[in-house]
Amino acid sequence: MFEGITEGLTNAFSAFRGTGKITESNIRDGMKQVRQALLEADVAYDIAQDFVQRVTAQAVGEQVLKSLRPDEQVVGIVHQGLIDLMGPVDHSLAIKRTGVSVIMMCGLQGSGKTTTCGKLARMLKESEQRPMLVAADLQRPAAIEQLKVIGEQVGCPVYAEDPARSDPVQVCRNGVKEAKRQGLNVVILDTAGRLGIDEELMKELQRIDSRVGPDQCLFVCDAMTGQDAVNSAKAFNEALELDGVVLTKLDGDTRGGAALSVKAVTGVPIKYVGVGEQLDRLEEFHPDRMAGRILGMGDVLSLVEKAQREFDEDEMLAQQQKMQEGKFTLDDFRKQMGQIKKLGSMGEVMKMIPGMGKMVDQMGDMNPEDDMRRIEGIINSMTLDERSNPDKIDRSRRHRIADGSGVEASDVNKLLKDFQSMSKLMQDMSGMGLRDRMKAVKQLADQGMMDPNTDLREKKIRSKRGPLDAVAAREKRKNKRKDAKKAKKRNRRR
Repeated sequence: MFEGITEGLTNAFSAFRGTGKITESNIRDGMKQVRQALLEADVAYDIAQDFVQRVTAQAVGEQVLKSLRPDEQVVGIVHQGLIDLMGPVDHSLAIKRTGVSVIMMCGLQGSGKTTTCGKLARMLKESEQRPMLVAADLQRPAAIEQLKVIGEQVGCPVYAEDPARSDPVQVCRNGVKEAKRQGLNVVILDTAGRLGIDEELMKELQRIDSRVGPDQCLFVCDAMTGQDAVNSAKAFNEALELDGVVLTKLDGDTRGGAALSVKAVTGVPIKYVGVGEQLDRLEEFHPDRMAGRILGMGDVLSLVEKAQREFDEDEMLAQQQKMQEGKFTLDDFRKQMGQIKKLGSMGEVMKMIPGMGKMVDQMGDMNPEDDMRRIEGIINSMTLDERSNPDKIDRSRRHRIADGSGVEASDVNKLLKDFQSMSKLMQDMSGMGLRDRMKAVKQLADQGMMDPNTDLREKKIRSKRGPLDAVAAREKRKNKRKDAKKAKKRNRRR
């Protein structure tokens, strides 16, 4: 997500780097590029203009102009500006201690509203609430059946009536009564949508709002529609006084304009974001973390939270102990890959780690998921003894494993060599805290150690000195090249 705006802002910030002392003139030039990046991301013109004016006013301050690292100061000011633009956010849903709390979900057709109802129900169940879904969308023929299927998947009861004999308002009121009868404490109303905003739709939603009296009204909008999503949110807010927005399809090819504009245009905060079709892919929206992703800083906190939810803690502690003792095997590696898959696509996971976003761009058409499947296939073709003692795998065993997994013998050989290097790295990192591990990973990515196009010379250095030593070697050569370029420039001036 946000690849376009991230690239645009990165290019804008390059105007501040390598120029020595920053002047007011090049700050203003750089901010013009920031505005252009925002506009290309489909951010509303007024919002982009106001944002750049406020950030520029701070950036041309005396403290930034005299700073030892003014470029970092400017990035920091933009980062805080993005946080202010998208926040603050209150994730609470006003669940009452007694009685039934009603959450009304509204939005246009195709925004993912019905699926989001299921995701929200799943999230509430995980927080020990007792939700019921109410099928109040009587316009779309398949909506009721879709909600019933989703309700079954998340283990949540669904209240529905015959659409030919029912009225949406009455369905909602009856659904609340049924929830009270069953001793449930949260009702989620899946209301009707249209292909566009019209008077009939708004009147129906206003009747539900006035007669049922929901405690929260959330607007679900498709982030991929850009500025149209913001305009829709504004219209729904004027009719219903929204309490929050849920942005869906944020994992798609979105330019980011909706996420950056909704709060500023409507005054309504984005509470949640949908980042996939699966019913567990609904996340709380954190402006500070989103700003970090947009600026290519990663989002370690969200990654850690995901890992805490998905990973088997006992299994991870056992594997960490094995790493420290140097007993980490290929079978352990396969289990770790299975844990990582639970976090989502490798591309998105890598972008959440600081410094790894560039590596994803370097990979081009390469698919990390395909590589993981191939590696898993190779390991599955080994015996338990071979996984525990890879040194036993000789030429004949390599060919047998390659035949069993549908790869070349050279692929098996490469995996064994890479695993040997990786085991040493993981052993070195096992004693580090989370912050130090992230620094080590970022350093490796910055120096190209994780670049699939690393040349043969780097591989030799890595095998002789170990992965972390190779980083220092590469940095030294990089500095030498920089010094040589500077010397050439000085000679030309003379």
